[in-house]
Amino acid sequence: MSTMLLFPGQGAQAVGMGRELAEGLPACRALFDRASAVLGFDLLALCVAGPLAELTKSSNAQPAIFAVSAAARAALAHYAGGPLAVAGAAGLSSGEWAALHEAGVVAFEDVVRILRARGQFMQEACEAAPGGMLTIIGLTLDKVQEIARTAGLEVANMNSPVQTVLSGPADRIPAGEAAAKAAGAKRALRLTVAGAFHSSLMRPAADKLAEFLAGIELRAPRCPVWSNVTGQPHTTPDEIRRLMAAQVYSPVRWTDCFAAMAATGLAAGCECGPGTVLAGLAKRIVPAAAIASIFDLAGAQAAAKMLV
Repeated sequence: MSTMLLFPGQGAQAVGMGRELAEGLPACRALFDRASAVLGFDLLALCVAGPLAELTKSSNAQPAIFAVSAAARAALAHYAGGPLAVAGAAGLSSGEWAALHEAGVVAFEDVVRILRARGQFMQEACEAAPGGMLTIIGLTLDKVQEIARTAGLEVANMNSPVQTVLSGPADRIPAGEAAAKAAGAKRALRLTVAGAFHSSLMRPAADKLAEFLAGIELRAPRCPVWSNVTGQPHTTPDEIRRLMAAQVYSPVRWTDCFAAMAATGLAAGCECGPGTVLAGLAKRIVPAAAIASIFDLAGAQAAAKMLV
């Protein structure tokens, strides 16, 4: 069985995520236990019971979403009745580490360590330079880039042809919101986030992450993994280290990633992890795309039937 896998990033977290997977399949529960052993606290309990404020902290949300994504992928393999031949993978922001794990680039425990540190570094950068993010829906990328320039913001996420996220200093977000509405945006929504992710304000976090990654073993990918930074497949471990540090302050080129995947014939597959955001974005990027969302046992069972 061959498929393409997508993995969500920070923002997909929700209290209760992973509960059914962990309770329903020992293989899924084992992944939470392994992550908890690395972190030194009960990650599954945090996912299931929260509180939301604690789960939403970057240093908790990022490894938690990864654990749920890994459990969803394990459930898919269980119901598919055997190993999956994964033809390609990609992840949004922190979810790119789950994709790299899928491709054999980095060990499970190391991803937990990386995402815990990544989240901590990002939180420190947020506290040093208050920032915010703004989702704009219904305007072309060129128009949003113009708004970013005039408002003193940066493009952070290119999620679909008509959904772009801006990022930057907190006191510049209102100007971006006003400019987007004046330009005819369908929606201009301030995001509830700790700071200006994927902007130059995150460079201190990227520098710390680069140092951290120097001590982590990375291997060449066994299947293509599309880079958020370039929109193209990763190559060597050294390049992966460089790009995954730069990813923290660089725009997420998700539209380019998925379009490039689809151009190779990978327009059908599974979103493993909490939520259904990536499945929705896929349809906006490539209308013929067919992405099954897996965040519970029923989703894993339905997706496995699609692969037969």
